[in-house]
Parts: sequence; structure tokens; C-alpha cells
Amino acid sequence: MKKDLILDVKNLVVRYETEDGIVNAVNGLDLEIERGKAIGLVGETGAGKTTTALSLLRLIPEPPGVEECDHMKLDGMDMLSLSSKELEEVRGKDISMIFQDPMTALNPVFTVGDQIAESIHLHEDVSYVEAQRRAVGMLELVGIPGERANEYPHQFSGGMKQRVVIAIALACHPKLLIADEPTTALDVTIQAQVLELMKDLRKQYKTSLIMITHDLGIVADICDEVAVMYSGNIVEKGTLEDVFNRTKHPYTEGLFNSLPNINDRKAMLTPIKGLMPDPTNIPVGCPFHPRCPYVDEDCKKPQLERAISDTHFVRCSAYDRPGFHINRKEK
Repeated sequence: MKKDLILDVKNLVVRYETEDGIVNAVNGLDLEIERGKAIGLVGETGAGKTTTALSLLRLIPEPPGVEECDHMKLDGMDMLSLSSKELEEVRGKDISMIFQDPMTALNPVFTVGDQIAESIHLHEDVSYVEAQRRAVGMLELVGIPGERANEYPHQFSGGMKQRVVIAIALACHPKLLIADEPTTALDVTIQAQVLELMKDLRKQYKTSLIMITHDLGIVADICDEVAVMYSGNIVEKGTLEDVFNRTKHPYTEGLFNSLPNINDRKAMLTPIKGLMPDPTNIPVGCPFHPRCPYVDEDCKKPQLERAISDTHFVRCSAYDRPGFHINRKEK
């Protein structure tokens, strides 16, 4: 059966050409997201998650950035063929992003109401007065009293600023929402409130979601699928059931094994040995092979994506070895 895709990306490459060398940030990434689904993009800092998000919005600065892609479609629209003006019309309306730090995402010299209304006024055929009215409604939708629309960002707490950022991102009911670690700067209680708010609004607007995070607990709570990134590419992708309960890639195994055991507080953490490779000098073959406990000569050759099932994919030659199995520790 043909998939109803909201996003279809094939062979995305992003590199930064600097005086110190070429930084290979994203390396041949493929990504499909079905309409209405939420996918978690997880991995260590430096894996290329945020660069991938910015490239989907066509916001990679050129120079020094260079973006190449065989195919990038948003709800059937060819993102690669759009002019700068057309992209401005798409951003905020068809695809929106919640940036990582709410403290810097808002303009300090404009009221929060004006900042929400600006997005509505730019993308919808309404007067500024109507845009202001709708901005008040969006504030109330995210749990902020409408009368605070005339206040400035410095008058809000971190959690409330993040709610304002969410209101801006959802003001025009985008088809795809990208959330780049939206709870990193918030305390645990506010994190839970913001995540619950995002779940409710996503259901209300039937918005597809890319949740960028390093927190597997957030993925389990809010996402339908998970894609594990390492060194600029997706090394394992599948449903939550596939990746959490039928782990196939050694790097995914390492992520799960490095989580604390809530049932045994004395248990030692099992970190992944070594460091993420230098993006100016990525190892040949599987980029994880210098850190992998299952490495052999095949790992030093280019890795193809292997389909384990209709929903589960992995880039790892070890998966094909007789008797190979992942050593996931029970938590």
C-alpha cells in the first residue's frame, strides 16, 4: 500500500567548507515521515540532528554551508525548486520549527502578541487586527492568559517563553513541526507540562512532528517512530517497538546500555567507548566501527541500509553475521 508521506528526503548531504577543512555534517541521509506521525531523531551531540532540521527548512547558510539532495518533498511540494521568496511563504505556514533555547528565540523589543501576530499576518489573508485577535487565542491555547499578549519576553519565565515559541510555531497550523530539543532549558516539571501541551496540540491540529532530542524517555512518551543518528546519517529507524525492543545496531545498543538502571541504583553505567568521529575526518565504512564491540573487516566498507521488516531498517553489516545478536541490558 502506498504511504501517505508528509516528508520524503533522499540522499541529503550537508557540508561546511571552512579554512580548517570540510566539515561533513550530514552524509547521504534518507528520511520518510507519514502524515500525522511523530518521529524522534536521537543521537549524541554532533550527530547532525539540528543541521538536518535546518536543511529541511532550507536555512543552511551558504557559504560556508553546501547542501545537496536528490529529492526533498514536503507534502508533494518540491522544496529544492522553490525560490527564496517562495521558501519564506512555506516556512511558518507549511513547516515550522521550535528552536532549542526559548530565551534567545524571541525578539526582546516586541511584545509576545506582536510576535505571534506577525506570523499569522505574513501567512494568512487577514488584517493585522484579526491577526492580533488570533494571537491572543493562541496564547490562551498554550495556557497563557490572553491579557498578557502586550507583555515582553523578559516578563515571562523560561517555561512560558517556550509556550510562546510553540504558539508562534503552531499559529498557522503547519503540516510539519520540527521541535529541536524544546525542553532542554526547562526544569523537569515544566518539561512535562510542555511535552503534554505539544501532544495535545499535535492531536488537535493533526500535525506531523520531528522531535529532535537525546532523551529516549521523551521519544517513548511522544513519538510513534524513532530514527537513531550517528555521524550525519540514520543508522537505525523503526517504530518504538522495533527500536526499543528489537534493537539491531550496536550504537543503539550503546545508547540504551548507557541509561541508568532505575531498579538498581548501585549498577554502574556502561558508557560507549571513545568519542564521536571528527566530522572533518570520518572513518571509511561504518563511522561507528572504531567504537564498536562487534567490529570486523566488513565494517570498514560502505554500509547499505538493510530492511529487517516493513518498518525496521538498519545500517550494519554485523546484522547479517550468523549468530549475531545485540546484548541489551534489562533496565
